[in-house]
Amino acid sequence: MDDFLKHVNSYYPLSEQTADAVKAICKIQSFKKNDLILSAGDRARYYYFIRKGLLGYYTVDDDGRAIFKLFFEENSFVASTSAIIENKPSTFSIVALEDCELVMYSAQVFRELVVKYHDLALFQIHYLEKNWVVKKEPLEIGLKWDTAKIRYIKLYENQKLYQRLKQHHIASYLGITPTQLSRIRKELNF
Repeated sequence: MDDFLKHVNSYYPLSEQTADAVKAICKIQSFKKNDLILSAGDRARYYYFIRKGLLGYYTVDDDGRAIFKLFFEENSFVASTSAIIENKPSTFSIVALEDCELVMYSAQVFRELVVKYHDLALFQIHYLEKNWVVKKEPLEIGLKWDTAKIRYIKLYENQKLYQRLKQHHIASYLGITPTQLSRIRKELNF
C-alpha cells in the first residue's frame, strides 16, 4: 500500500488520519491477462491504482472491434471516471493486458471521504487538473489533428509502454488496420 500512498502524496500530501481512512477502504486484487476489470454497460463502482501490470481502456465499434483509447501502466489511477461522476453505466471497458495487481476502492466511499477530508479533496483537484486537463488536452488535440503516422511516432517514443503492447493494440489505438500499421512501420523503418 506504500506505493499507492506515495503516489497519492505526489499530488498532494495527506495527513496521517486521512491516509488511514483511505487505506481502510482499499483492497489489493490480482487479475490475469485478458480479465475484464470493467465491462461497458456496467456501473463503474471502483477506482483502481495499478501496482503491477498494464490495463487497456477501450470501446467496441459497430463491427465488434475493440478501439483502444488509452493504456495505463504501473502507478496509474484508472476508472471510468465520467460514468462514476454521472452515475451512469460505463461506455468503456477496462481489460488487463498483462497479469495485474491493483489497489481498488469504492468510488462512492472515496467520494464521501473527499467531502470529509480537505486534504483528500485537494489531492483529487490536483490529480484531475494534471490528468484531465494538462495531460488529456494534448491527446485530444492529437486525435483531431495528427495523422496515424505522427501518433505512432509519439507512441513509439514511449518505449517502455510501446514494448509492452501487441501490434493489434497499437493499430486499434491509432484507429487503423494492422496492415496500415505495417506500412507505417516499414516506411519509418523502426
